[in-house]
Amino acid sequence: MNFTRWSARLPGTQRRAAARTDHEVTPDRIGEGSVPAARAEQLTDDHPPVPAVDELPVRAVLDRVPALVALVHGQDHRLAYVNDAYVTAFGARPSGEPAAEALPELTEIGLLPLLDQVLRSGKPRTVKSRKAPDGRSYTFTCTPVSEGDGGVLVFATDVTDHAEAAERLRASERRQRETAVTLQRSLLPQVLEEPDDLRIAATYQPGGTEAAVGGDWYDVITLGGGRTALVIGDVMGRGVRAAAVMGQLRTAVRAYARLDLPPHEVLNLLDGLATEIDANQIATCAYAIHDPNEGKLVYASAGHLPILVRDESGAVLRADEPTGPPLGTGGWMHASGSIPLGPGSTAVLYTDGLVERRNEDLDEGIASLERALSGATGTPQVVCDRLVRSAGVTADHDDDVAVLVLQHPARTGPDSDLFRNAALELLGGIEAAPRARAFASGVLTSWRFPGELHDLGVLAASELVANSLQHGTPPMRLRLRRTDRRLIIEVTDGDDHLPRRRRAEPGDESGRGIAIVATIASSWGSRRTPGGGKAVWCEFVLPKG
Repeated sequence: MNFTRWSARLPGTQRRAAARTDHEVTPDRIGEGSVPAARAEQLTDDHPPVPAVDELPVRAVLDRVPALVALVHGQDHRLAYVNDAYVTAFGARPSGEPAAEALPELTEIGLLPLLDQVLRSGKPRTVKSRKAPDGRSYTFTCTPVSEGDGGVLVFATDVTDHAEAAERLRASERRQRETAVTLQRSLLPQVLEEPDDLRIAATYQPGGTEAAVGGDWYDVITLGGGRTALVIGDVMGRGVRAAAVMGQLRTAVRAYARLDLPPHEVLNLLDGLATEIDANQIATCAYAIHDPNEGKLVYASAGHLPILVRDESGAVLRADEPTGPPLGTGGWMHASGSIPLGPGSTAVLYTDGLVERRNEDLDEGIASLERALSGATGTPQVVCDRLVRSAGVTADHDDDVAVLVLQHPARTGPDSDLFRNAALELLGGIEAAPRARAFASGVLTSWRFPGELHDLGVLAASELVANSLQHGTPPMRLRLRRTDRRLIIEVTDGDDHLPRRRRAEPGDESGRGIAIVATIASSWGSRRTPGGGKAVWCEFVLPKG
C-alpha cells in the first residue's frame, strides 16, 4: 500500500493542496494583496522560511507523535502503516497482512469488531481505557478513511496514569464500602431471639457495589411474660456515619424496650435521642409488640412504611395509621395503633429498598408487595426469600434492603397441648389468696408439671396475688400460661404503681413477696397496661424433655 497516495486522500489534504496552488507566489508578485501578511514577512526575512502546517508531510507528523497510530485498509483490515510509537510499544509489524495477524494486540483488546463497525458505518468510534498486552492502558479512536475500498485510522492515546489513578480510587471506595458493610452487619443481631409463640426470620442485603451502604436495621427483643418487641428502621444517608447512627439507635431501642413501655412512648424517647446523636440525621422506625394473650400486634411508626399482615385465609391487611414524622424531627407525640395477628397469621416489616423504585409510585411498590405476600406460604425464611425475589432485588440493587417476617403458628394436635392458658378473676377479700393458690395448684397439676416446679409455681402465684391484694386495686386477675419452653404467671390489677424489689429489714412485716418471686423464678418484671393499671409477671424455664 502506497502511504503517500493514501495520505494525499486523508480529509483536508486535498483542500490544503489546492489552496497552495491558488496562492502560489512568484517573485514579481511579492507585496501584492494576494499574499498573506505572515507569508510575505517570511519571504522578505533574512531567516530561512518556516514551512506552514499545510506544507508538513503527513507521515513525518505521524512518525513523531507520541500516540500510537496504525492505518489499515480493506474488508480484512490489511496493515498499511504503523508509526514509530506503535513500533516502540509492540515491535515492528509486517505491512500488507490482515490486522488479525499483523496486529494481534488489537485482537486481544477486542478492537477488530470495532474496525468492522467503523468501516461499515463511516463514523468514528472510541473505546476508553483498554489494557494492552504491554501492560499499559490506551484509549483507542478509530476514524474511517475513504480511499479505494476504504480503511480505518487507529489512534491510541496512553492513559495508563489516569487508569491507575482511577483504579486506586475505586479500590479506596471498595475498602470504605467493605468497612461500612462490616460495621453494618456487626451492629445487626447476629442471631435472632426466638420467642415461644412466634417464628421469625430476617434478611439484610446491602446495595450493589456502586452504592454506599445505608443505615437499615431490625431487631427482635423478648420482653418477658410471653411478649415480644419487633423493630425495623432506616437511617437516612449512606456510609459509615449512617451505620454508626444506626448502631446507636438500635442499642437505645433495646434499652428502652427493657422498660416495657408502649410503642409510642419508645418512639418518643428515640426521637429525642436521635436529635442528640446528630441533629442533621433523621431516621424512620416502626416498633411493634406482640402479646399472645391479645392476638394482635400493637405498633407505632415514625415515618416508616406500613406493616403488612396476611391472615390465615390469605387476605393482606395494611397497618397505615397512625404514622408520625421520622425520628430526629422533634416535637411530635407519637401514637400507638393495633392490627390483628391471630394464629396462622404472617406479618412483614421492611425498609424502602424493598418497594421503592425510580419512576414508580411508592404505593404501587407496596401494593406489589401485598400481592406477593398474599401468595407466600411456608416458613418465615421461605416467605422472606420469596418477597425479596418478587421485588426484583439482586446483588447490584441500588439500595439497602432489610426484611423481618414473623408468623404466629396455628397449633393443632399434640403441639397445641404444649401451649395452654388459664385465668381466674380475683374479687378481693380474705378468700382471694386461698382461691388463687388452689386454682394455681389445680391447673399446674392438670398440666402435669413435676412436683418441684408445681410447688414453685403455686408459691409464686400466691406471692404475686398477695402483693396485688395489699398494694393494688380491683379488678384483679391471675393468669397462668405455659408454652413448650416456660411457665408464665401474671397478675393484673387496677393500680399503676409498679412494684420494685427491696431489702426487707428483720422486723418488717411486708416487702418480701417480690424478693421471693425474684429468687425462685427464672425472671420477673412489671409493666403498665394500656387501660390503666399494671401487670406483674414471672417465668419458670421448663426442664428439657
